[in-house]
Amino acid sequence: MKILFDNGTPKPIARSLTGHEVAFARQIGWHELGNGELIQQAEDAGYEVLLSTDKNIRYQQNLRGRKIALVILGNPQWPLVQLHLERIVSAVNACTAGSYIEVEIPFR
Repeated sequence: MKILFDNGTPKPIARSLTGHEVAFARQIGWHELGNGELIQQAEDAGYEVLLSTDKNIRYQQNLRGRKIALVILGNPQWPLVQLHLERIVSAVNACTAGSYIEVEIPFR
């Protein structure tokens, strides 16, 4: 799958997503786009998954009819995220076009 990491998504997660093509919003110059623009650009560019830490995205954007799947991390702190890499990889592998999956990551 072609995956785009939003701002704030810990980059080291990419090492666990073997077999996927990963890009970073900052790296391709999309780091200043608002969520709606970012989602649209990503879809237009053929990304299948947006990995983000913005839990409000589903309330701020109309996700109906979207092709891109959203996988949202419940916590952006790498020391905690790294404890849940298997769950994140499973969520990415399980997502389908237009789906929304939130991976809950406890703050302790």
